[in-house]
Amino acid sequence: MKARIRKLTVFVEETRREMDRPVDPPTRKAAAVAVIRNPFAGRYVEDLSELIETAAILHPALGKPLREAVDKGAALVPSSKKRGGPGQVLDIPLGHKDAAYVRSHFDGMEVWLNDSPRADEIMVAVAVTDSGRPLPRIGGLTVSEVQGKDGLR
Repeated sequence: MKARIRKLTVFVEETRREMDRPVDPPTRKAAAVAVIRNPFAGRYVEDLSELIETAAILHPALGKPLREAVDKGAALVPSSKKRGGPGQVLDIPLGHKDAAYVRSHFDGMEVWLNDSPRADEIMVAVAVTDSGRPLPRIGGLTVSEVQGKDGLR
């Protein structure tokens, strides 16, 4: 079964100032959202593997091509799930691609579409960033200390 896409939306956010201080270079985040038909909406289905293959919404199916696109990606791709109707805010967690414990990269992005998801739809979203949080001040593992081998350090 091939995904029936009703809508694709891309969000781009650029932060140039934070706490009245300049952010140089600016921090950029981007998210892509696909609104797809849920063929199983409104009914219980024992095996959802057909939907998962269609939407590529499980971590291995979506995580592998995302890792390839960002070069390495040793850390787990953070994810969240949410139920709701049109206008539901999706909270997309962000982290360092090669090490989960880089606190400067603990962040997130919110996206929403005023008409989605409808009762027979699913919204699938992916977000990326070109850096960590603007003006990080929380210590911990730094980007320069990342080995990028096991996703932890």
